Amino acid sequence: MNSIIIEDETIAAQALQSLIEETAPDVKILTVLQSIDESVEWFHQNMMPDLVFMDIHLADGSSFSIFEEVKITCPIIFTTAYDEYALKAFKVNSIDYLLKPIDKKELEQAIYKFRHLSGKEISGELINNLLQNIRQVKSAHKTHFLVSYKDKLIPLPVNEIAYIYIDSGSVKAVTFSDKPYYLDQTLDLLSEQLNPECFFRANRQYIIAHKAVKDASFWFAGKLSVNLTVPVPEKIVVSKAKVGEFKKWLAG
Repeated sequence: MNSIIIEDETIAAQALQSLIEETAPDVKILTVLQSIDESVEWFHQNMMPDLVFMDIHLADGSSFSIFEEVKITCPIIFTTAYDEYALKAFKVNSIDYLLKPIDKKELEQAIYKFRHLSGKEISGELINNLLQNIRQVKSAHKTHFLVSYKDKLIPLPVNEIAYIYIDSGSVKAVTFSDKPYYLDQTLDLLSEQLNPECFFRANRQYIIAHKAVKDASFWFAGKLSVNLTVPVPEKIVVSKAKVGEFKKWLAG
């Protein structure tokens, strides 16, 4: 059984591949793809595999964008950090998922399920229903985060956040008045909770607010350097792979 892995985290991809080799030796991993663009190009140039393991959140955006460019007709096992509410969308549409960190027994069950789906296509209607459910889940975006401030818990309005970044392993939200607040969630989870029209995952370290963007400068190797209206501790660089997505987002 030929399979591919779409996962932008190298360690996560290696761990998944090891688990697959251990639980299903007959599943051959043809390649590991790390971005939307790389995945689209691979599907255009290769035969459809028997099975795809697909991370939902990639460095250059949501993996659901791949379906807009390629008709995928093989079963897919999604890997995700979505919460329980969002996972209901996957269950309704009969597309299996693995919640990170991936459990060996759950992987075995997922592969067993897809062996019994062998030869069946994931129809366009099924994918459209999945996307619709995901959009409905995402419509309930966060408006506040509960943060600790001195000896109190306070609601931090999302519209006051200029950017969120990783500082020495901790996640901080910085307001337009340059006040930092610690958040107890990862950037991946925060990206899913924030309105994508208002916030953009610039890179692995930064999420930026649309109204905080002053302009963007051309950078090396086709990258962009984003300048905000507030001071930042380091240069915010958008990779070449995400430049197109960033321009669309910035243009509204």
